Amino acid sequence: MDLLDPNMLLRAYAIGVFPMADSRDATDVFWVEPKMRAILPLDGFRVSHSLAKTIRSDRFRVTRDAAFDRVVSACAEARPDRPDTWINPAIQSAYGALHRRNHAHSIECWQGEELVGGLYGVRLGRAFFGESMFSRVSNASKVALAHLVARMKAGGFALLDCQFMTDHLASLGAIEISKDDYASLLDAALSSLGLGGTGSTDSATGADLSALEGLFPDDAGPDGALSGYVISHALGQTS
Repeated sequence: MDLLDPNMLLRAYAIGVFPMADSRDATDVFWVEPKMRAILPLDGFRVSHSLAKTIRSDRFRVTRDAAFDRVVSACAEARPDRPDTWINPAIQSAYGALHRRNHAHSIECWQGEELVGGLYGVRLGRAFFGESMFSRVSNASKVALAHLVARMKAGGFALLDCQFMTDHLASLGAIEISKDDYASLLDAALSSLGLGGTGSTDSATGADLSALEGLFPDDAGPDGALSGYVISHALGQTS
């Protein structure tokens, strides 16, 4: 069995745990279950006036699953505020396998042909487990998150897990809840899968990040790109 078998990884998410590594070069991984969990209520996503303006301006072309491996690699890069990362090769490989099974997804922000921001995470049932995001220009990761939330609202999702609270996430409406409260929300989000110890987690059954494209087919590009107008509408930001 691989160090992080995809089926085992999905079962871990189904019970509220996720893997991390001590560093990019670490050969081992460990399992994490925070006592306090950060989530972002979909109806509580906070869109500032400046962020709403940036979304509607279409400063970025924002796509879905157009460059998953590149997004994960960018999230794993060292930065001035984080000289090392918890995404080691085993973790990166495992999420690539989940992506090929339609259980891991990315949102990308582009300026021309340059990838300037994005995020990735795992989808299971009606839950999306945000793993990491990056930004090479101002506001790119915020716009990526706005597109994710809009897609989740349109696609029947119930839970956006952010794992650990940060000032950045708090400014966008994330809150902390207890491990027990998180378990209740997770159970509800996974109820449609019928998971119960022996239930399969390899099915793609669940909510759909591409649903918004179906609602606005004339707007959607071949790579899932949607305009800022559509995203603002889905977020309830119509002016």
